[in-house]
Amino acid sequence: MTTPAPFGLLLDVDGPIASPIERRIAIDSILHDLLTLAAAGIPIAFITGRSDAFMREKVVARLMAGGLDARSHVFGVFEKGGCWAPLTPHGLGELEIDAALAIPAAVRDAVEGLARERYAETMFVDEAKHVMISLEASTDVTPAEYQAAQSRFQDEAFALMCGLEFGVRYGDREHPDAVGGVPWRIDPTIISTDVESVLLDKDRGADRALDWFAARGVTAERWWSVGDSRSDYLMADAVHARGIPVTHLDVRPADGMLERPFEVATEPRLVNDAAGAAFLRRRVAELS
Repeated sequence: MTTPAPFGLLLDVDGPIASPIERRIAIDSILHDLLTLAAAGIPIAFITGRSDAFMREKVVARLMAGGLDARSHVFGVFEKGGCWAPLTPHGLGELEIDAALAIPAAVRDAVEGLARERYAETMFVDEAKHVMISLEASTDVTPAEYQAAQSRFQDEAFALMCGLEFGVRYGDREHPDAVGGVPWRIDPTIISTDVESVLLDKDRGADRALDWFAARGVTAERWWSVGDSRSDYLMADAVHARGIPVTHLDVRPADGMLERPFEVATEPRLVNDAAGAAFLRRRVAELS
C-alpha cells in the first residue's frame, strides 16, 4: 500500500469547478491547480450528476491537454453514481454503468417528449445520460424565465408519470407504483431537472470513488468535499461514516448551510467557481 496522501478531494463539478453560467472551467488556475495536485499524488474524484460525455468534453480534455500525470489517481463518478470511470492522460477510461438504476425506456420517452414538445424554448434534453433523465436550462434564457418554466414542467412531468403508474416522488408529493413502492424522484437543480432512482445521490458517488481508491491502495489522511448544493454534503457524510476525518466546503452557503458532526467551511465573500479556485490555491500551497 502506498503512503497515505495528506488529503484527498471529492469535487462536485458544476459550481466549484465549472462556472454554472458558462458551464465550463472558466478560471485557468482551477485547471493548473488540479494538475499540480494530481501530480503530487493527491487522490481526486469528480462526483457529479453530469454525463460522462460532458466530463470528456469540458474536464477530461482540458486535463489531457494540460498534461495529466500518468501516475496520478483521478476518478470520475457521473450521474450521481450511475456510471463511473478513471481519468487518465489518454482520456476517460472504461465506462461502467449500473443498468439496474436506469429509468425505464417508456418513461424516458414520455418525459423527454414532454420537454421537447412544450418546453423547447427554455430547456433541452441531455441525450448523453445513461441512467437518468436530465432536462437542462437553455443558455439563452434568464434564470427567472427558466425557473418559471421548470416549475411548470416538473408539475406536468409528475402528473405524466403518475398516469403511467410510475412510483415517483416530487418534493412532498408521492405516487406509489403498483406494489406500493416509490423508487424514483424528480430532483430540481439550479440549471436542470433530473428524474432518477432514489438510490442515486452524492453519497453513493463518494462511496464508489472511495472504494475505487481503496482497491488500488490509495488512501488519504483526511478528505475535503466541495459542492454548491445541499446534496453535496452527502459526499462528506460518506467519508465520515467510514470514520475518516473530513471537511465539507460549501461554495454557495446562502442557500442554507447544514449542520453536520464534521467541519463545514466556506470561502468568505466568494461563491461558486471563484470559491473553488481559492480553495484549490490553498491546497496547492499546503503541499509546499
